[in-house]
Amino acid sequence: MLLLVFEYIYTYIPNAWGSRMSLQDGTSTTGPVAGARSQTRSFNLGAPSRELLQLFTAEGERLWVPGWNPELLSGGTERGSVFRTLGADGQETVWVVTDFRPDLGRASYARIAQGSNMGLVDVHCEPLTANSTCVTVTYTLTGLSPEGTAFVQRFLAAQYFSAYIEGWKQSLDNLLESGQ
Repeated sequence: MLLLVFEYIYTYIPNAWGSRMSLQDGTSTTGPVAGARSQTRSFNLGAPSRELLQLFTAEGERLWVPGWNPELLSGGTERGSVFRTLGADGQETVWVVTDFRPDLGRASYARIAQGSNMGLVDVHCEPLTANSTCVTVTYTLTGLSPEGTAFVQRFLAAQYFSAYIEGWKQSLDNLLESGQ
């Protein structure tokens, strides 16, 4: 079943660098899937892009995401690696690495929150200078149930998603300032 889910993701939901139609409220639609929604936000950090990309891996996020405790099921950062997380609300999410290329500053993950939603998370770290990087994060999600669709609508609402990604920036700034 999981194989079919990810085949669906690869077939119908393009990654952050695929075609997209922007809407005035900051959301975008992607592909032919009814209900698929995307949001993208960017922020700058004072560190080299190659160093930062490692912080957007299953293991790297342990350093800055409170409660992040992935269970590695296979691999590490290479394409096809699988890990599982359990949210504070008890929601299990299975993640598959779809792309990890530090030389290009790109990491992408397919994810399915059982019974709720599925989609992609794309991270691009673009060097601005030797020691500063623009990080761009895109979530593309589709609800799998009425509750999942409601979650996607709330999570990808422009104001909520902006605050969510601002939380990433603050946590990463704190980590970088601590020197860890």
